[in-house]
Amino acid sequence: MGAFLSLLRRDLRLALRQGSDSLMIVIFFVVVVVLFPLAIGPEQKILSRASAGIIWVAALLAAMLSMDRLFETDYDDGSLDLLVLAPHPIEILVLAKVFAHWLTTGLPLIIISPLLGIFLHMQPNGLWVMILSLLLGTPVLSLIGSIGAALTLGSRRSGVLISLLILPLFIPVLIFGVSAVDAALMDLPVRPQLLLLGALFLGAFALSPWASAAALRQAVE
Repeated sequence: MGAFLSLLRRDLRLALRQGSDSLMIVIFFVVVVVLFPLAIGPEQKILSRASAGIIWVAALLAAMLSMDRLFETDYDDGSLDLLVLAPHPIEILVLAKVFAHWLTTGLPLIIISPLLGIFLHMQPNGLWVMILSLLLGTPVLSLIGSIGAALTLGSRRSGVLISLLILPLFIPVLIFGVSAVDAALMDLPVRPQLLLLGALFLGAFALSPWASAAALRQAVE
């Protein structure tokens, strides 16, 4: 736990020093959402019906922007070699970096998403479910993204490769996240979709650190 907290504080300090990265992700998220009304028209019913899908797709794309830098900085300056050789499980270190990534990318998107939901005329009962679905879904994006970031570490065009590797794995999260909000907007039960998102989170939490750690060991050899 001490190693986890130390690495988490280190990554958060680095993220604060390079605050422009997190700001760019939030700006990208807002711009993508704002572009949809310009494309499909200002009709309130259409925007309200499509609001969940618009926000989830924008959040998914925004989260992918920084996936390639999850381990790249440590790999370039050589600190990743020290982390792998440290007498601590690499899986714990992976979880610390994933948690730091979520705090600096996923959490800001969740905070700003209600304002964008209101902008898209989303009903109040859908806003709360959207926040819950993002709270469960965005950590899954970071966990799965860590696998792609570790597998493509040191390769050219790693951002494109990560997109090809992990985008298909994001589809279940997108489906259940949008479905939960749509169910709330139609006054249907949302518990099944949220439970499925929770199951995806637990599965990714259990498996992703091991897969990422194995890829990191291979990358530094």
